[in-house]
Amino acid sequence: MIGKYLLPVLAVFGIGFAVLTVVKGSKTIPPAQPVVDPSAPPYTSSVAGSGIIEANTENISIGTLIPGVVSQIYVSVGSKVKASDPLFRLDDRDLRAQLEVRRADLRVAEASVKVEKASLADLKNQLERAEILCNKQVISVDELDRRRYAVQIAGAKLSHARADVLSVKAQIRETETNLERIIVRAPIDGEVLQLKIHVGEFAPAGITQTPLILLGNVEPLNVRVDVDENDAWRVRSGAPAIAFLRGNRNIKTNLKFVRFEPYVVPKKSLTGDSIERVDTRVLQVIYSIEHSGLPIFAGQQMDVFIEAHDQTPRPDPLQTEQAETSKAGP
Repeated sequence: MIGKYLLPVLAVFGIGFAVLTVVKGSKTIPPAQPVVDPSAPPYTSSVAGSGIIEANTENISIGTLIPGVVSQIYVSVGSKVKASDPLFRLDDRDLRAQLEVRRADLRVAEASVKVEKASLADLKNQLERAEILCNKQVISVDELDRRRYAVQIAGAKLSHARADVLSVKAQIRETETNLERIIVRAPIDGEVLQLKIHVGEFAPAGITQTPLILLGNVEPLNVRVDVDENDAWRVRSGAPAIAFLRGNRNIKTNLKFVRFEPYVVPKKSLTGDSIERVDTRVLQVIYSIEHSGLPIFAGQQMDVFIEAHDQTPRPDPLQTEQAETSKAGP
């Protein structure tokens, strides 16, 4: 008797559970609230752009012309440096050994010059005597000519020895220059923003993907703003702008126009994906941050709003006339 009603009851419960699940699943999920409220433009008409904070000298990637192992570092992250201050030094033992070898070569070359000079003087003396003896017909003219040729050969050897001295001196100057270049110095007054080299590491020469040291003048900081090429015509030189720190719109600052980068470039993606293709091109506008003492750092992003003065372009009279003529027909 119980088994007769068990299946219908289970079926009714199953249908009810299915209906309840569908009803719950069909409820509209409220949108998630933003973690931080977006920044609002303070101008009636404005152009929005994404900005990145950088040094006013731009971020300078410091490298080395000579590869080698780092033996000493004179700065740390945040160090203030003046132009020509040392940043780091490479191991110079091989260059110093090379310098000693070339100085020894110089001593040998200078000794050779003295030998050749004495030999030339002796041959000249013999030539003078040979000329007297030839006049007295004591020696033949052929012997006199041989003495003259010997003097010429000795003069050439002396010139060669002097050239060797100049060559060795040039090699010494080259080594001394390389010894100076192993000390990498600051090109400008600024602050060390990044330090990616350590004592004992090999510093490659030339362009590296990660700069050994990132240097820049951060007083004041600049903001490089990317303006979409479709809005580039709305931005004028000297237009006021305001920037909000991304993540905290309460940290804001007025901006002072510095310059336009006259070449419109492809927009740089900050996702780090090297294979991403970006079709948008942007006009880069450089602004200077007027307020000092803000808790902002080079490399941070800011939401920037630039005041725009929109003007409707006037119609071209020639185009208007042509349009009316085409409407009127032949």
